[in-house]
Amino acid sequence: MRPFETEETRMTLKQPVLQISGITKHYGGVKALTDAHFSLQPGEHAAIVGDNGAGKSTFVRLITGVEQPNQGEILLDGHKVSFRSPLDARDQGIETVYQTLALAEDLDVPANIFLGRELTRLNLGPLSILNHKAMREQSTQMLSTTGVKIQDMSESLRGMSGGQRQCVAIARAAGFAKKLIILDEPTAALGVAETARVEQIIKGLKTQGVPLIIISHNLRQVFDLVDRIWVFRQGRIICSRPTKDTNPEEIVGLITGAIDPARFREEEALAC
Repeated sequence: MRPFETEETRMTLKQPVLQISGITKHYGGVKALTDAHFSLQPGEHAAIVGDNGAGKSTFVRLITGVEQPNQGEILLDGHKVSFRSPLDARDQGIETVYQTLALAEDLDVPANIFLGRELTRLNLGPLSILNHKAMREQSTQMLSTTGVKIQDMSESLRGMSGGQRQCVAIARAAGFAKKLIILDEPTAALGVAETARVEQIIKGLKTQGVPLIIISHNLRQVFDLVDRIWVFRQGRIICSRPTKDTNPEEIVGLITGAIDPARFREEEALAC
């Protein structure tokens, strides 16, 4: 089992993996995100949905250290954290797979998985000797754990399909994440078959108890993959709904404003 809780342990835990209280980000007079409240339970998969400009990207940048909030609080496993950079968030166990993937196309799979975290046989700063064997072995294990199959590990990513690259990026995130994984539109640029493969990997992470946040415009995908849906509208988190208790029409209504989220506030303990 990877460094996440077992099913038995998750059943007894009540402390959210991630809890956001009143997080706000303004750019001058532009209110990108205001008084956002959010929580993610151990082993839970959650989706962030909303129209363009609703505040989703700002929210992700704030919880991954790309930007800092004007106010509000971020708790990770019940402890207050303040990320000054993405490296801070990564050091605390948060791994993010952005749409751009942040992969080096001319490097092979192990070099990409350990990019910025290279293992060395002899550490001499810029003259360090890399431990290619250890990186290859650990990369194989990471890929195997997530169910990713790459026939030739020495092949550069330039020769791989978009789906294979996405799988490598997700395997890297799953291999190093200690707290949670964030996926930003993981299948937006993929075909049907490649999308199905990535979704199978995400479902595999669920069975392993890996907490995950997915940002997606694909409601079919959202309903297939997550436990709870958080709806963003005009710079606010207006509502959260358990996937089993809602439907695509209701979520679209919340996104567009056709449905008043106030109707769920008493019904849902986690609703904003």
